[in-house]
Amino acid sequence: MDTKELLKKVRKIEIKTRRLSDHIFGGEYHSTFKGRGMTFSEVRQYHYGDDVRNIDWNVTARYNEPFVKVFEEERELTMMLMVDISGSELFGTGEQFKNEVVTEIAATLAFSATQNNDKIGLILFSDQVELYIPPKKGRSHVLRIIRELIEFEPESKQTNLAEALKFMQNVMKKKAIVFVLSDFIADDYEQTMKIASNKHDVTGIRVYDKREEEIPNLGVVQMQDGETGELMLVNTSSKTVRNNYAKFYRNKVRYYQETFSRSGAGVINCRVDESYVKKLLGYFKRRG
Repeated sequence: MDTKELLKKVRKIEIKTRRLSDHIFGGEYHSTFKGRGMTFSEVRQYHYGDDVRNIDWNVTARYNEPFVKVFEEERELTMMLMVDISGSELFGTGEQFKNEVVTEIAATLAFSATQNNDKIGLILFSDQVELYIPPKKGRSHVLRIIRELIEFEPESKQTNLAEALKFMQNVMKKKAIVFVLSDFIADDYEQTMKIASNKHDVTGIRVYDKREEEIPNLGVVQMQDGETGELMLVNTSSKTVRNNYAKFYRNKVRYYQETFSRSGAGVINCRVDESYVKKLLGYFKRRG
């Protein structure tokens, strides 16, 4: 992709997702994700109804009338976007591939965080951490994140979510808002997930295509594994083959939902032909 085409894509995504974050998600994001606590702001005269526990006795004694301490929410937070860029993300049977929807969701979340003056970081992962962008503030930083989401080429096509979660815990020393965007066709991340969600506010966003849920009856067709590259002939007219695949897929989805839920993490399921706006808004409102 040449530079002109890349910038055009970045701009298109910015226009769409920034409008969403400005007009829809900004307030919902702020009310859903609270700051780390309350910090002292100023002292003012006591008014009827103020909490007497906030009286500043030193100032009250000096002026011979009651004064109270005023506190503000310590708002600044850090958002970490963990994005699966393995081979299975390059799939779609409708207008968009999974990775394109993932990019839009990530950009919308990033602009929502920017609107609240929060820092945003990015981890791109396959079966290894492919790219890490440390958290920073500002529009230009978000545009860099979008650019990497569009054009980054991973070294590997396979997936290892556990390794990515371990990396995130090592680099994020303070509590962060963590969104994991993936199709979650992965195994053996339950223990790592528990540890991560004990410290961080984690939400999984599963982006999937409806054609992944079951194989249609198309006779004998050649298929390719998106992560291993293996080519195979599959007899899709066999009911046993179709049922075995559907069972395999359901087990992956169940493992994801149960692992995240048991760990106290949030769960969002978004099909590529559905409105991710409604999915995110519904999630924010339930949590807020």
